[in-house]
Amino acid sequence: MAHRLIKFLLIGSLLLLIVAVWRKDILPEHQRLSEQLLVEPAQVLTHQPAIETTVGGITYKIQPLYTYDLYGMVVSRHDPATWWDYIHKAWNDNLNVADLCVVWGNNVRSGAYQDISFSSGQFTCNFSTSSNEAFAAFDQTAISNNHLITDDPRLARKVRDVRIGDQVHFRGYLAEYSHNHGFAFKRGTSIVRTDTGNGACETVYLEDFEVLHHGGGPWHLLENAALIFLVIGVVGWFVLPARMGH
Repeated sequence: MAHRLIKFLLIGSLLLLIVAVWRKDILPEHQRLSEQLLVEPAQVLTHQPAIETTVGGITYKIQPLYTYDLYGMVVSRHDPATWWDYIHKAWNDNLNVADLCVVWGNNVRSGAYQDISFSSGQFTCNFSTSSNEAFAAFDQTAISNNHLITDDPRLARKVRDVRIGDQVHFRGYLAEYSHNHGFAFKRGTSIVRTDTGNGACETVYLEDFEVLHHGGGPWHLLENAALIFLVIGVVGWFVLPARMGH
């Protein structure tokens, strides 16, 4: 009887985990999004002096170019600390805490993002669809890949916790940053939303960051619950025979 219960627990938790992993990144319908996301990003030329800061033993110079304020929904993200990201490690880049690909404006108003597939690379946001109509409806000036940089641990934690489908608001500066730790490194920023390809990403030195609404519904909690029950089931499967034999 105990073996049967454990078997059901293993199968049930595994199925729940598969469904939760699949469902958690499905983007919400556009009718459910905040009207704040209809607003275009705002930027204003600034004469803010350069900022010098040290993170992870590397001293950086940050040069703000424009103030920047954006409301958007996260459709893809990249964590530079992931094990397979070799570029940020090679660059000694400890400021870039996450890359968030977001949509807003026309794409939110029409829901065009719902027919598009998104993915992120080490410094890119990619989108594709097999439908010519969906591609034509998608506004390529209402999506951006944002390299978010900060030396504030509180803001860094907030950004790293962001999930696909989250509706976010952040403000700060479109900025260049550099260091001279062993070699001369410099990273720039786009200052328009109409460019594409290399150099089209926005580099944003954060002053504030907030999640307006979380995406994923209950699926993130169910994913964690499924993992816990799966571990309990595996342990039980191996422990129970030992106890019965004893």
